[in-house]
Order: sequence, then structure tokens, then C-alpha cells
Amino acid sequence: MINNHFPTVSGVLVVLAALGTAADRGAMAAPAHIPEVPPVASPGNTAEAEAILGAKLLVCNTCHGGNGVPRSGVTPIIWGLQENYLAKQLNDFHSGDRDSDVMTWMATFFSQAELVPTAAYFAKKNWPARSAGAAAAAASPPAGVVVCQACHQQNLVGGLAAPRLAGQTYEYLIESMRRYADGERTNNPIMMAMMKSISPAEREAMARYISGL
Repeated sequence: MINNHFPTVSGVLVVLAALGTAADRGAMAAPAHIPEVPPVASPGNTAEAEAILGAKLLVCNTCHGGNGVPRSGVTPIIWGLQENYLAKQLNDFHSGDRDSDVMTWMATFFSQAELVPTAAYFAKKNWPARSAGAAAAAASPPAGVVVCQACHQQNLVGGLAAPRLAGQTYEYLIESMRRYADGERTNNPIMMAMMKSISPAEREAMARYISGL
């Protein structure tokens, strides 16, 4: 029964409160990663499974925002991203193929069976509307953007091959490009090779342009 698992769901909300407090201080300190034993529902209890997953999803709002707008620029927009991309990243965090103290902890907080439903949940959300003060894209795209369209599609709205980049946060874009170029993010060899071939100044121009789309 769901009531029998009330402490589990309550525990999730306690984590949410703790992370929210840290985020309000300006930056969430990355916890030392200890593999989680994710709470799961009793076999065959669909309602209980939905309740537990719903409680876990609330924790994502701490950084990614309850309205899809991240609380920090270095945190990416995930609402409306392609489901296959989100599922891959969650699996990569879960397996350790993509490194992030916070996200590795978060991904292992979900069971393996919950990763695809979590990806589907955020993929079905609407990409957040641009704020009134958001910078407009430069009139002419930097040369490197043309190469990006091969996977990220026309206007960089994403597709099956790669996620949406248009309107993603500048801070996340520039840091992701740097991490690929410096070999810190290794879960996409094509992106690693591409970013290594582009100068920091070119990456800066591309991030500025793409974030303004």
C-alpha cells in the first residue's frame, strides 16, 4: 500500500528541502557520491510506483526549476528536450559514463526502470518561454554553427540525432563545450573531437549566438 511507504516519500521531500536550502545560498554543494539504494514500489503496485516517482521528480525542480527555468545559468534547460537524449544522459550518469557529483547522485536516486519514464516526463513539458530581458541572437551565425546543424537540425531545434540547443543557457553551453574540448566530458566522442578543433573564441561566439535563438 502507498501508506506503508509514506516514510520513503517523506524522505524524498526532506532531500528536496535540503537541496532547496543549498540552492538558495547561491550554489548547491556537490555531495560526496555514495551509491543510492533507490526506494521502489511493491511489485505490481502501479499507484505506489507513480507516487514514489512523482516525489522523486520534485527534487529535480531544485536546480532545473519548477517552471522549466533553471535556478542557475550553469544548469541546463531540460523541459522539452528530446526523450532519447534525456534517457541517454540519465543512463550515462547512472552508469558513470558521464561525470557529475550532483547528477550521478540524482540519477542513482532513481531505479533503472524509472529512468525512461523520467526522461519522458520532462520531454513532454513545453520548452520555457524566453524572458523579456533575454539577449537576442546575433544577425549572422558564427561559422561553426553550420556544422552543428548536421545533428542538431535546422535552427538547432534538435531531433532524433541530437538535442535542442536553441535557447539553452549560455553558461551551460560554454561550459559543456569547454568540458568536451578539455576531455572532461567523454560520453560523446564526436562532440569531443569537434570541440577540440574549435578555438575558445569560436566556442564563445557560438554559445552566445545559440543561447539567443
